[in-house]
Amino acid sequence: MAVYTRIGAEDMAAIVAAFDVGTLLSAKGIAEGVSNSNWLLEAQREGEEPRRFILTMYEERTEVEDLPFFLDLLDYLSARKCPVPRTIHDREGASYRLHEGKALALIEFLPGVSVSEPTPGQAHSVGAALAKVHLATADFPQRRTNTMGLATWQRLLDACGTDGLTAIHPGLAATVARELDHITRHWPQGLPEGVVHADLFPDNVLMLGEEVTGLIDFYFAATDLLAYDIAVTHAAWCFSDDGTRFDARISRALLEGYESVRPLQAEERAALPLLARAAAVRFLSTRAYDWMNTPEDALVTPKDPLAFARRLEFYAASENQALFGEPA
Repeated sequence: MAVYTRIGAEDMAAIVAAFDVGTLLSAKGIAEGVSNSNWLLEAQREGEEPRRFILTMYEERTEVEDLPFFLDLLDYLSARKCPVPRTIHDREGASYRLHEGKALALIEFLPGVSVSEPTPGQAHSVGAALAKVHLATADFPQRRTNTMGLATWQRLLDACGTDGLTAIHPGLAATVARELDHITRHWPQGLPEGVVHADLFPDNVLMLGEEVTGLIDFYFAATDLLAYDIAVTHAAWCFSDDGTRFDARISRALLEGYESVRPLQAEERAALPLLARAAAVRFLSTRAYDWMNTPEDALVTPKDPLAFARRLEFYAASENQALFGEPA
């Protein structure tokens, strides 16, 4: 989450009125993340208690034609008791509106906090919550191609160029070339597919104690390998932010939590080492691109691409190939 676009007080009040949630009481930009502009809003209907919402303006990485998939998915999961926020529809029943050429959506605010140092119990709960989403969406009627797949990683890294990657770290260009070649040649076929979150970092999970109260920010969700979603979540949760420290306890708990709801097929488990390397390349590519291209006046600090270069080296190391266990 971040703020790239400013909205004045009068326009913000008009937007809130269009969603029929009452009178705007406050609006505060959320200066986190790198994809869309977000605000925490408080509004109140006459005679009711104030309520909070998240207003999202979709920036360059989110196509308007994808919004029905994202927003319908939230409503679908919420109706099936998954811990996700509902979409607030406007007075005409639309799930999003346009403001000066950009799409806006209002999302239910859920209680909870994002953890920075997860416990094994919290990791177990996150794994279980992810598996519940995978099972709940088995009959979700819509599909979306993962636009943040291999071809996009290649394009972003090509845009960075050898010189740009070398400026980030002397060995980064060679690492990227080696890994992209390996991942492309060995990408698994025939594994179970479904709706994946594809971005389930700790800041996209709300918790109260060890209970998951909210999975949020589904704006990279797509139809892809379910095991790839596990690999992304593993890379996001099992390391220190800078990628220098791996926590085996969190790794075990996350995987055990997932399998307590949806046991992995042997072929999925066998593919996880490669898919973890792929997950690391995916976030390395976007972070490297953002490192070089984030506007100076954006209320956001670009995230360090080397944090995922370190994860990549960890996953690629021969001594870590048994990390995910042996296929059953």
